Amino acid sequence: MRRQNVLGLSRSDLENYFEAGGEKRFRATQLMLWLYHKLVLDFDRMTNIAASLRQVMADELGVELPEVLTVLESEDGTVKWLMQAQSGDTIETVLIPDGRRQTLCISSQVGCVLDCTFCATGKQGFNGNLGADEIVGQVLQACLWMKKNRPSERLSNVVFMGMGEPLLNFDATFKAIDVLKDDLGFGLSRRRVTVSTAGVVPGIESMCGLTTVALAVSLHAPNDEIRSELVPLNRRYPIESVMNACRAYLASQDVKATITFEYTLIENVNDSPTLAIDLAKLLKDFRCKVNLIPFNPFPGSTYKRPDDSRIYGFHKKLMDNGVRAMRRTTRGADIDAACGQLVGRVNDRTRRVARYREGMNTIYTPVEKIPASTVLN
Repeated sequence: MRRQNVLGLSRSDLENYFEAGGEKRFRATQLMLWLYHKLVLDFDRMTNIAASLRQVMADELGVELPEVLTVLESEDGTVKWLMQAQSGDTIETVLIPDGRRQTLCISSQVGCVLDCTFCATGKQGFNGNLGADEIVGQVLQACLWMKKNRPSERLSNVVFMGMGEPLLNFDATFKAIDVLKDDLGFGLSRRRVTVSTAGVVPGIESMCGLTTVALAVSLHAPNDEIRSELVPLNRRYPIESVMNACRAYLASQDVKATITFEYTLIENVNDSPTLAIDLAKLLKDFRCKVNLIPFNPFPGSTYKRPDDSRIYGFHKKLMDNGVRAMRRTTRGADIDAACGQLVGRVNDRTRRVARYREGMNTIYTPVEKIPASTVLN
């Protein structure tokens, strides 16, 4: 019998497991504290649990982490892990230090089905969803590394901005979030967990009333023509539908909640002063902030990073027109850990890699052909 991976199981899952075995529900509390607070993964070392129960746990449960294949450290302190998923493919996870803030960028899928044209991850193709245990496992591996190598630091934020579209892996993403937010798990507050989406409207709508985590939306253009070029998903869910879903999510939150709109600045594509004004009009009276991200190059891309004067000019136009905006500092570029640069090794089910290498500028997996069941499964 294959043991069940305990990682990714929520508190209620574990309480039900112990209760079904004739044990008290508080055993779940004990187990979670050992795993996520003390970072002890060996059942034999969980000394406040009876030896007989520890043996049952060892027979029925496992603590299976994604295997770390490589660890790279940037000159700016950024750390990137290459980890092996259960499928045999590899994924990447990045730790971004910024003063007292330690933000972990995690992956939710093996590759990405969406193929945004400015993102290296999409060019790797797609080979399926990660399980909740694999998502939580990335966080636990990072915490174990920090305990050994940077013991004075503690994880403060988790962002679903690595490989994949988290709202196309909805159930596993939010099961993992249960563990991230649980006081017995990683104990992160709702505003310190961010789900980033390219605009999967049914997923955003399903978040309403379900969660209170921070939401970030990859916008990248103020009109459908440019956004459809950059984000093929826009052909299925155009800007108006995305903005309506965002308004619904804000309405389901408290009055202090905001949405972050990610905007990758690409030279002579979406970085003109006119487009900055259009973006300000689109976001007028919207509780939001804009995160401006200079494009990070990757092999084979024809896009370029704008020069600093255009970046600063775009930023100033937004601010002058009443939109709160920030310029993101590129981190980890020397180890290809910057935004849009994450790649793993993917057994591509879409054949996108081969076509991309042949230089075809096409949409390799048309969004219109993604099965509807994929959206929330």
